[in-house]
Amino acid sequence: MKFVDRIEELKTLKDRLNSNEFELIIIYGRRRIGKTRLILEAVKDTEYIYYLAVEGDNLRHFKRFASRTVPEIAYVQEDFESYFNFLKNKIVIIDEFPHLIKEDSKVVSIFQRIVDLILRDTKTKLVLLGSSISMMSDRVLSYSSPLYGRRTSSIKLKPLKLFHLKELFPDLSWEELVEIYGFTDGIPYYLEKVKPPFWKWLEKELKSPDTFLKDEVDFLMKYEFSEASTYKKILEAIASGKTTPKEIRDHIKAKHSDITPYLKNLIETEFVTRETPVNESPNSRKGRYYVADNFVTFWFRYIYPNLSAIEEGAFDITEIRQNYSQYLGLVFEKVAKQFLVELNRHGGLPFKFSRIGRWWHKSEEIDLVALNEREKRALFVEVKWRKLNGNEVERLLKNLERKAELIKLNGYEKHYGIIAREVEVKKHLVWDLRDFAF
Repeated sequence: MKFVDRIEELKTLKDRLNSNEFELIIIYGRRRIGKTRLILEAVKDTEYIYYLAVEGDNLRHFKRFASRTVPEIAYVQEDFESYFNFLKNKIVIIDEFPHLIKEDSKVVSIFQRIVDLILRDTKTKLVLLGSSISMMSDRVLSYSSPLYGRRTSSIKLKPLKLFHLKELFPDLSWEELVEIYGFTDGIPYYLEKVKPPFWKWLEKELKSPDTFLKDEVDFLMKYEFSEASTYKKILEAIASGKTTPKEIRDHIKAKHSDITPYLKNLIETEFVTRETPVNESPNSRKGRYYVADNFVTFWFRYIYPNLSAIEEGAFDITEIRQNYSQYLGLVFEKVAKQFLVELNRHGGLPFKFSRIGRWWHKSEEIDLVALNEREKRALFVEVKWRKLNGNEVERLLKNLERKAELIKLNGYEKHYGIIAREVEVKKHLVWDLRDFAF
């Protein structure tokens, strides 16, 4: 697959790799996000040692891989300190570093000694990659980690945005890209799987006896959780639209159980995000929970409930297609937020905002509210994944004005906008997919 975006991350890595000092670089993020591809892109014109850690016997395996570049290592005793005495001034990449930690909990302290006693005054570049966000955060990056203060750079890799999909699929319309984004999010691994036309490919994939879709989320969850059944129930509840703790508890029939620790772990591992109304503090009791990426939401909506039919080859893809526009409504809110952020960067709005998010109170909601609190200016936006005629636009704008008064932003200059799949009559602060090319 074509390597797209990651411009800032690639520049940061190349600057560090070309420095005249020791560098300890940490790259982490959920599985399938493109960490390995990023670092290999950064070192493709350089000599380096790459090792993908496995679940056991890593000292022996690392020695075998490293000796291909530094033959002397084949004759030293099997410990990392001995190895790195021969790897000074080289680029050493260890992928899935959490596997080393699982095999030997003392390995982080061992690498601290290696950095302090062997590598600190060299030009070695040590790059550690990890997909277990919880383990990388707790054992490598946290204040309590032996490696704390040693890293010279850390990159937390995020999914690509919708707009980057245009580079991967330049011949597709924005509507087709939104459909693909609703399935893949911006996860490179899933984007690489898709072969347009999307619906024809998905139908073929679902009929394949070895489709990755059947057990992909189980694979992702087992990497973070030793016992995943309760977590799966919670994710299924959130994916079906249950966003408050009470709704989630009721859905999974755990009315008298405390699900807070599960939600906390799902947030920490980035399966779930917690949002509060844009004008509230992050600790507000009005928080709602959302599945963090579209692929996991798609899986729990369409794959998980139909696993038996998919296994038997009896699943009909029309069960997805007939509901997909409704599903894309929430996906398009995420897309619309990205669109406004891009407009904000390019100066395409009446003001520069510093905060953006949803707003809700009881039964009232506004899809997106962008605020500049210093200048006291606000933009209220309704998002619709459908075609709107002129009358609908006017009605939605008037309703936005009504709901905006409920937020009590006294003294604010207020603006109102709409982002839709297609708008019949275009006007100021009303956008559709035709405006998505920057």
